[in-house]
Amino acid sequence: MNYDLAIIGAGPAGMMAALQASACGANVVLLEKNSNPGVKLLITGKDRCNITNEETDQRTFAAAFGKNGRFLLGALYALGVTETLDFFHANGLQTKRERGGRMFPVSDRAKDVRDLFVRLMKKSGVTLMTGCRIGVIKRKNAEISGIRLANGAEITATNYLIATGGLSYPDTGSTGDGYAWAEQLGHTVVLPEPALTPIVIEEPWVRDLEGLSLKNVRISVYQDNKKLDDRFGEALFTGFGLSGPIILDMSKVVGQALKNGRTDIFIDFKPALEHDTLDNRLLRDVEKFRKKQVQNILPGLLPKRLIPIMLEQWGVDPCKRGHAVTKEERKALRMLLKTFPMTVKSLFGFKKAIITTGGISLKEIDSNTMRSKLVRNLFFAGEILDLDGPTGGYNLQLCWSTGHLAGESAAKK
Repeated sequence: MNYDLAIIGAGPAGMMAALQASACGANVVLLEKNSNPGVKLLITGKDRCNITNEETDQRTFAAAFGKNGRFLLGALYALGVTETLDFFHANGLQTKRERGGRMFPVSDRAKDVRDLFVRLMKKSGVTLMTGCRIGVIKRKNAEISGIRLANGAEITATNYLIATGGLSYPDTGSTGDGYAWAEQLGHTVVLPEPALTPIVIEEPWVRDLEGLSLKNVRISVYQDNKKLDDRFGEALFTGFGLSGPIILDMSKVVGQALKNGRTDIFIDFKPALEHDTLDNRLLRDVEKFRKKQVQNILPGLLPKRLIPIMLEQWGVDPCKRGHAVTKEERKALRMLLKTFPMTVKSLFGFKKAIITTGGISLKEIDSNTMRSKLVRNLFFAGEILDLDGPTGGYNLQLCWSTGHLAGESAAKK
């Protein structure tokens, strides 16, 4: 079985690469170890598939990926957000915008995105081989000479592309196979770690708040009294800690901090109010409801389920009347509302991480083609790269853009 391009991994990057290479006239085979392509794609965006983000300025988009973001510019100029949306619209999948510029299918079905690729690959003549495990990737001198499958079959191609993803959601098949193959071929792998993952909290009372959603809060990360990060937006209490958009986005910073010791998180439940303004608000409340018990005053400030926890942390008798609240007690409540403390135990890990940080060293890849600088006929695309962005469609756009560029480059070489 001889092809122009053999792609390992039928995720978003691999499928986009297959389509683009085929469009450029290449005879393409796409190898996938799962029984179906795009398994992980089906669960993205809570099964709705956050296709991309509406940010159309390539430099601004790339900057969201941090210090490694400049690497992505070549791929974004080849296929940016505008071109990606045009691709989906032209092939019958309409999109809609949600908060933060997140772009979703109008249908809210990730399956529609996956099925679009399956339909287009079939139409374009891509050979899709599922349930297909790699035995050995053979190298001769500075090139790959072939792939031997676990069943003994041999695949040869002019060029090869590894798009096997990272280690996040291993149940979908993302088990890091590509890292091992890349290392065997001479590439450096930057330590893969979970990113965009929930955070586990030490305090046991978080279990009582499972499912409680927080809107318009500010959450900060501190270590040794130094603020490392802060975010404004939405968060969610889980049975083990915290999740939600701002938690996922700061999880990478938290993970790095944990390597250096104790790490704390503080929630500002009233970020729109300065301390003096909030103190005046509290003073008005305790005066207005001076005959009420404090446990019946707090519902005007906090979600009902948070009140028992806040009262416990505050240390004031829940039955105390508003008029009896002292200035010091009012200050203590204000500090809790502005800097509610929690201790980080750990990150949840790869099982619930949306993506992987780390991966194939970008120093060893040509950003203008996605070709390896070490193996002449090898290309990389997608999450396997040492690139990771925030929530909101950035990481799928990374897959679309690098897959498109890698597929086109491999077809033309």
